[in-house]
Amino acid sequence: MTLAGYSIATSPLLPWPAIIAFAAAAALLLALGAWRRARGVVWRMAALALLLAVLTNPSLVEEQRQAQHDVAVVVVDDSPSMRIGERRRYADEALRHVTDRLRQFHDLDLRVVHAGAPDAATALADDGTRLYTALTRALADVPRQRVAGEVMITDGEVHDMPPADRLALSAPLHVLLTGKPGEADRRLIVKNAPSFGLVGKDLQLTVRVEDLGDAAAGGEARVTLRKDGGPPTTRLVPVGRDVPLTVTVDHGGSNVFELEVEPGPHELTLDNNRAALIVNGVRDRLKVLLVSGEPHQGERTWRNILKSDPSVDLIHFTILRPPEKQDGTPIRELSLIAFPIRELFDVKIDEFDLIIFDRYRRRSILPATYLDNIARYVRKGGALLEAAGPTFGTPLSLYRTPLGAVLPAEPTGNVFEQGFLPRVTDVGRRHPVTAGLPGDSPDGKAPPKWGRWFRHVEAEPHRGVSVMSGYQDKPLLVLGREGDGRVAQLLSDELWLWTRGFEGGGPDAELLRRVVYWLMKEPDLEENDLRATVEGNRLVVTRQSLEPDDRPVQVTGPDGKLQTLSLAPTRGGQSSGSLPIAESGLYRIGDGARTALAAAGALNPIELADVRTTDALLKPAAQATGGGIYWVGPGALPDPRRVDPGRTSAGRSWMGFRANGDYIVTGVEEVPLLPGFLALLLALATFIAAWRREGR
Repeated sequence: MTLAGYSIATSPLLPWPAIIAFAAAAALLLALGAWRRARGVVWRMAALALLLAVLTNPSLVEEQRQAQHDVAVVVVDDSPSMRIGERRRYADEALRHVTDRLRQFHDLDLRVVHAGAPDAATALADDGTRLYTALTRALADVPRQRVAGEVMITDGEVHDMPPADRLALSAPLHVLLTGKPGEADRRLIVKNAPSFGLVGKDLQLTVRVEDLGDAAAGGEARVTLRKDGGPPTTRLVPVGRDVPLTVTVDHGGSNVFELEVEPGPHELTLDNNRAALIVNGVRDRLKVLLVSGEPHQGERTWRNILKSDPSVDLIHFTILRPPEKQDGTPIRELSLIAFPIRELFDVKIDEFDLIIFDRYRRRSILPATYLDNIARYVRKGGALLEAAGPTFGTPLSLYRTPLGAVLPAEPTGNVFEQGFLPRVTDVGRRHPVTAGLPGDSPDGKAPPKWGRWFRHVEAEPHRGVSVMSGYQDKPLLVLGREGDGRVAQLLSDELWLWTRGFEGGGPDAELLRRVVYWLMKEPDLEENDLRATVEGNRLVVTRQSLEPDDRPVQVTGPDGKLQTLSLAPTRGGQSSGSLPIAESGLYRIGDGARTALAAAGALNPIELADVRTTDALLKPAAQATGGGIYWVGPGALPDPRRVDPGRTSAGRSWMGFRANGDYIVTGVEEVPLLPGFLALLLALATFIAAWRREGR
């Protein structure tokens, strides 16, 4: 729409100071003439006025103006809390009503913005619902004088609103609340949750159950606790009070704890009845007992490798002389302290994380009762590593003691004293302990690049898996499980050849480190496991298995939706797959046999901290801009109106959008009001008239 506007412009022929001086002098002369009552003063005044007009050079300016449409913005909240109850339906109805009415105003442009929905870019953020940011971005290219008004269709849970005195809004902000006043809901809060914990130690959490909006809240609620997706434990806790809960960190790495409270008398959603936390398990010290049956060349190798790890607290005993040997040597010359058999293998046996028997043979030093204690220690979750010497194939073998019940391989009696190259078995290439050992060929077709050994004790595995082979491809390293514990057997005592660099050496330190940490149940070294991690904005699922497994996995998102993910073989015994993350929270992955958990972003997002509809967060902004708050869930929808600037912008059943009347100038035409020749003639005529009047 084009309009015309008129104004007066001047283009002075002389500088303004000179014109002002001339006008002042003329005014003095006229005042003097008037004081003396001279004739022709009026004509002189007219002549001087014409001269001043000529000097200012006035003109009439006509502007061609293009009227500009005002802009209204509607921001729709698509955050997860809008899925509760009928909020989504109320929001859709409100959006349809507002847009239909606003599009009837031909001088108004409408912009609709959806915000708050999680996507790949924001899935890991815990910023809450950011409607104000979306609103300011939508108005970034609009001049303030063209903004007619803003509308937010939301449940009121907006987490980026600045204080009212810092708002960057120049037009009325109207809020359409999609919930109902006086809502009530139960929620579970984890108030104190440490991020780290020592493996095997207890941690204390502080939880609180609240019945929000329920004046009669009280009593007790049942809270369920699960650790790493395992079986649940329950406890009754009082509502409205902080309650301590004790949990145990079982292993290194991520320990996932899930808590859930039973539904309350009033519920908007059960999403905030659940909470999850991840505690990273760290080992304070790894307490290892190393018992060497006799001095030998490899004894120092075991000690040096174990002592090189600062997290290992090593206790090492070497049996220098068995009780049956009597050569007259004083005991004080053979050892610094006596071998504390009862203290180590009875009183304090459960304090050790790992027991190693290095080239030990059956003697009367350790009675069968203590060896039975070690077997019981393994079944209860302990770890045992045996490095067999040549006596393992004789009647003096540890297999002929109560320990034989937990050892995975039985000696045949043969001991080979010929050179051989230790090799990783086919199963070993799928086992994390031996997969990808430095120097080994990826496919096993080429010989490994490490040195030979020269002693191998033949044994027949009855359980467990052989991950390395030795002479004539017979089992060399056997890993097994017994009860809750684990056992490893190295059927040779010549690991020290790699340490000494014989024929180029070998990965002795790396192999022993992996074996020890597998015995310690390190999650990354589990041979049959399902793992899930979050990398960027993707969920990566990895299955480790000793047997090929092409079964797809089921992924359950934080919103309860189920997806199927296929895994492709990668390396060793691993197969992997990934999918984009659409929402922050806890993801549960299962393949029918195992379950894995992965945390994406915030486990307990601010969005679900309080899901009741509220006007408390947006009311100050609406009042500061002259807008209104309307409960559109159970109530009527307000009608949009156009109002003049400075007028009231909100009423009980209507909301106003300012009519700014902004425009842009598309053309200008300028017409002089006093052409120079005409002005001079008029001035001359007035001077002649003044002269004639004075001459009478």
